[in-house]
Amino acid sequence: MMRALWSAASGMMAQQLNVDTIANNLANVNTAGFKRQRVDFQDLMYQAIKLPGSPAASGVQVPTGIQVGLGVRTAATTKIFAQGTFQTTGNPLDLCIEGDGFFQVLRPNGDVVYTRAGTFKLDSSGNFVTSDGCPLEPPITIPTDAESISIGGDGTVAVMLAGNTAPQEIGQITLARFANPGGLLNIGHSLYAATAASGDAQTGTPGADGLGQVAQGVLELSNVEVVEEMVNMITAQRAYEANSHAIKIADDMLQLANNVRRG
Repeated sequence: MMRALWSAASGMMAQQLNVDTIANNLANVNTAGFKRQRVDFQDLMYQAIKLPGSPAASGVQVPTGIQVGLGVRTAATTKIFAQGTFQTTGNPLDLCIEGDGFFQVLRPNGDVVYTRAGTFKLDSSGNFVTSDGCPLEPPITIPTDAESISIGGDGTVAVMLAGNTAPQEIGQITLARFANPGGLLNIGHSLYAATAASGDAQTGTPGADGLGQVAQGVLELSNVEVVEEMVNMITAQRAYEANSHAIKIADDMLQLANNVRRG
């Protein structure tokens, strides 16, 4: 009977983490470039009371045996890197990646990190920066006398300077991709850090070597589907309730066993 208590308790803890993950997805439904997470579960070890194939009699084997499961555990939270929907903003500093790849961003400590959020701004020096002030890597600096900014699908950045009749190329945006993007470390602020699981960043020109193209004046929105997440929330809640009922039933059975009296 104690097995049922602990198995059901592990189910409640697993579903609590599931609800936490779903809630985070819903909280970031309007976060540009956000990628939803999914919780993967695994059953725990089994107690083998009788092994399959054990001899039952001379020349006879048990076909299935008796194995009792001991609950569930969370195996992973998987990042789903499916493309989000696009929103045309008309802002020349808003960028999105149509396909695979990440923008490269330089943190104050010198580390290069990665993002899908293309909500870039210009700082006081004309540098392309994130909303937190971290510059794009490699750096792109817009001259103060630029009248317009044009960014091609291959990441080429050009500006129209005052008094000129033709745009002038001033820089090149490069993207990074990973063999296993699911192995990237979430560090908040819509940023990811490379890990041993993700592999090293493979950088290149947008539109080449499997990298997506860059679109200007467009944002990639979150890939969270509200209806799907609400259904997942209801499913997790019902699973949590079912496990709590299993604990109550196991407790009631233990109470009955404790109340047994000799006749």
